[in-house]
Amino acid sequence: MAEKKEQPAPAKKADEKPKGQAPPEEKKGSVSFSDAVPARIEEIVGRTGTRGEAIQVRCKILEGRDANKVIRRNVKGPVQLGDLLMLRETEFEARPLSKVGKGSV
Repeated sequence: MAEKKEQPAPAKKADEKPKGQAPPEEKKGSVSFSDAVPARIEEIVGRTGTRGEAIQVRCKILEGRDANKVIRRNVKGPVQLGDLLMLRETEFEARPLSKVGKGSV
């Protein structure tokens, strides 16, 4: 009787997909968000930026590691008291506004 020699499996190409398995499902037009922490605006401090385009607010962090901490942030766009901000990070705080204006001596 002749012994059967095992033949090596054919090499797979890098772009070849395994048979019988569907590719991971990615729905077209789906949106994935990074982790964010909600914060509620407690006080509007004033306008900042070279043209006054940003608003400085004090907000209370509602969840996460820094829950119940009140921090100062600069926000672009219309905001009012009680609005919720979704913050990507809570470690850094905006510098306080100075009382000195452009034309003061």
